[in-house]
Amino acid sequence: MNWASWSEFWAMGGDGLYVWSAYLVALIVAATEIGVLALSRRAILQHLGRFTTLKRSSVRATGDNDAAR
Repeated sequence: MNWASWSEFWAMGGDGLYVWSAYLVALIVAATEIGVLALSRRAILQHLGRFTTLKRSSVRATGDNDAAR
């Protein structure tokens, strides 16, 4: 497609509102998904860190090295 001006490009032959709102919604959904994944990853790593710390302290308290394996 050829547009004579930027305003024609943004209008997209009368369908600009639909086209650009669809892009906006897709961008918001993708950004939200990335944010949720980052928060989930952080929570999982914190949980694993606490688990590892508890496991190490349990092994030290009992003196049982087989429990660490």
